[in-house]
Amino acid sequence: MSRFAKLNLLELPDSVAGRVEGLEGRFGRTQLQSRDLGISLFRYAPGLRSSMAHSHREQEEAYVVVAGSGRILLDDEVHKLGPWDVVRVAPDVVRAFEAGPDGMDILAVGGPKPEEGDGVMATANWPD
Repeated sequence: MSRFAKLNLLELPDSVAGRVEGLEGRFGRTQLQSRDLGISLFRYAPGLRSSMAHSHREQEEAYVVVAGSGRILLDDEVHKLGPWDVVRVAPDVVRAFEAGPDGMDILAVGGPKPEEGDGVMATANWPD
């Protein structure tokens, strides 16, 4: 493994393409050859509300809103998000996102995860 790596997230392929209308997901962990860090870019179309949610068995994550606004569902609580808000989420917290009227771009930063993955899919139970 090299001592450093550089990439442009917008030049990575959209790994979500065709699976969720209005959502892009570009994953940088492998391309950065990182042992301990993952970084991904998620771009939500205006008004897109995730019907699916997820948690992790081991991996802690932080999300940074870099453009737009929206909301995050954390277990049963909804929180508003705006530019440069950062949310740290413990592994077992179920989370989902909803973009505001201008869409929302989020950087997701994750810690070490098992090779076999540790994501646990769930249904997003939005209260409204």
